Amino acid sequence: MKAMFLMLLVPLAAAAAGSGDNYVQQWPMQLSTADAGAYRVTLSDAVYRTAQSPVLADVVPRNAQGQPLPAALMAADSPLAMPPQRVGLPLFQLPARPAGQSGDLQLIAQRDAQGAVTRVETRLPEGATQAARAGGWLLDASALKSPVQAVWLEWQAQPQLQAELRLEGSDDLRDWFLIDPRVTVVDLDNGRQRLSQRRIALPSSAHYLRIVPVSGSVPVLQSVQAEVAAPVAAQPWQSVLLDGKALERGFEFTSPGRFPVAQVDVVSGGNEAVEWIVQSRDASDAPWVQRAGPWLAYQVGGAAQRSAPQRLSVTTRDRYWRLLPSAGKAATAPQLRLDYRPEVIVFLAQGTPLYALAAGSANARRSDAPLQPMIAALRQDRGAQWQPALAELAATAQPLQGEAALQPVAEKPDWKKLLLWALLVIGALVVGGFAVSLLRAKQPPDGPST
Repeated sequence: MKAMFLMLLVPLAAAAAGSGDNYVQQWPMQLSTADAGAYRVTLSDAVYRTAQSPVLADVVPRNAQGQPLPAALMAADSPLAMPPQRVGLPLFQLPARPAGQSGDLQLIAQRDAQGAVTRVETRLPEGATQAARAGGWLLDASALKSPVQAVWLEWQAQPQLQAELRLEGSDDLRDWFLIDPRVTVVDLDNGRQRLSQRRIALPSSAHYLRIVPVSGSVPVLQSVQAEVAAPVAAQPWQSVLLDGKALERGFEFTSPGRFPVAQVDVVSGGNEAVEWIVQSRDASDAPWVQRAGPWLAYQVGGAAQRSAPQRLSVTTRDRYWRLLPSAGKAATAPQLRLDYRPEVIVFLAQGTPLYALAAGSANARRSDAPLQPMIAALRQDRGAQWQPALAELAATAQPLQGEAALQPVAEKPDWKKLLLWALLVIGALVVGGFAVSLLRAKQPPDGPST
């Protein structure tokens, strides 16, 4: 009986052993902040080439134990995919403010034709005394096209400080308004941990900003960076150039990866003008779907004089593409260029680092976590500019199962159910054996015939 139980446990152990790294390869991730909790990582060309799923369901962030992490895929034009940018601001130190004076300093600024401050002079109010306190700093944000969301302060040294500042704004350097009466800045170090708060959020923006010390000792500012929202097209276009094969009419191409193609272009070898129809499909036996066109692609006198790329009606990850001429004829076989903007995976850190992004599987699937409501709640708590911390993929991938991960496996049997049925059968056989033994024991022995 014991031997039979051991035989039944063998398939269960084999199933557990076969549930390991069911992916082609993975890329270790380097975290910008060790304890941020939530991170975002931009997908690379190699990830798209490894993925098999048309919805990138086989692209999964994992911890050191190989466990999948809660994650969600974000489009390239999502605000999460475009972290705010930091831009250095021209910084002018203001002269000391007279102690006991409530009047404002008169600023006389020399500006260029674009409105940028090139020189600052100040005049003290009439009757000012010689005793003075720190005058603060003037920041010139007039050259920025986007509103300033926050400013980041950088000191000349790494001091121990806790101070309060007043933040003022102006659009003409003449009339000033109060943005925040008391902003606390902190930079403390106890030898093991550091507490730093150098970011000042701006509830309203202005062309010019003035930082005035209110309390505490504030060291000299070395630089100030403005945090501005990234433009909608912050992620640059990435391209994949395909060589095709000639058909009886047109040309056919195969994409090497699951790129989120949003626009296409035709690259020809010389002067040409052809009106094209662009079609795609995800399987070789699926019907073709028209994505763009008729669209005129031309080139005259070199690459500097050519038509613009054609935007698709919808973003698609289809494998197969086709160009059909609706007017004109290509002199040579054209190349098809697929343009896309890399997407972002947002994930929560769980378990033990190092974290890695695995891709490429015929069987494993990512289950998207509901991170959007969580992000909205965190932005309400931490400010509208909050973003998950950055994570970067390593340049070199670590191999896992390789091509074996792309082989579909048969549906795994329900070993628990099979074990239960086996136990029931064995139990029935045991009961039947006991019954036969009892019947034989009760049968009377053969006696002499009368």
